[in-house]
Amino acid sequence: METQVAELKQKIEDTLCPFGFEVYPFQVAWYNALLPPTFHLPLPGPTLAFLVLSTPAMFDRALKPFLQSRHLQRLTDPVDQCVAYHLGRIRENLPELQIEVIADYEVHPNRRPKILAQTAAHVAGAAYYYQRKDVEADPWGDQHISGVCMHPRYGGWFAIRGVVLLPGIEVPGLPPTKPLDCVPTRADRITLLEGFNFHWRDWTYRDAVTPQERYSEEQKAYFSTPPAQRLAALGLARPSEDPSSASPELPFTTLKPKKPHNVSRARGWLSPSASPPASPGP
Repeated sequence: METQVAELKQKIEDTLCPFGFEVYPFQVAWYNALLPPTFHLPLPGPTLAFLVLSTPAMFDRALKPFLQSRHLQRLTDPVDQCVAYHLGRIRENLPELQIEVIADYEVHPNRRPKILAQTAAHVAGAAYYYQRKDVEADPWGDQHISGVCMHPRYGGWFAIRGVVLLPGIEVPGLPPTKPLDCVPTRADRITLLEGFNFHWRDWTYRDAVTPQERYSEEQKAYFSTPPAQRLAALGLARPSEDPSSASPELPFTTLKPKKPHNVSRARGWLSPSASPPASPGP
């Protein structure tokens, strides 16, 4: 890795890694090469970028402290706001650089996603993006099958949170890093994609790769709880408050749980392989 890239990576890691995040460098050209022009990042190909993902540790190291310090404010999506807060700290700690941060959930006015997070994770070597095209003679006929990223250490127990772009910093000599193919057999890939597409609520697809660390039971319960009740589940709501109500201090609305690796954030836009460019969620 080029010295400049290593130094910048270390500075960003110093900002994010203590809070349960991981950082992976890539060139914009690698990302653009896999996508049609509509989805290209409008920067020179050698521009340096970093993929940011959260590990299971993020819940205790970042989210819970964030909620404890801000839980009486109007939080429409605490996880997204927590991640935005920590990504914003990169700018604060590197004021001499021009930095653009794109969170995984951001969209253009026409609802087209600003970043196809799973494609970015794949080209950065962070996680392998398994898609229907990776299964020879697949058994699904005309069914729509969404792709999903798997991390070599965390399996599906992680989330892609966004990318950090550094316009003006070009690293044409940065060697590409291939993601580890951690689900190499056809049978296991079928099991993974079927588990993700048809049985995602039972969490089992996340164990397609034996993880070094999973979400804690508290974390799983938090993400399975209706948003209006999540602070109360962590003991952060005032005892006198009805946790199921959307009061000014708990302004959540009760929603159906989102699908993990939140396909809905892609707003229906398709990747070149015709799989939704889903972004790992909780």
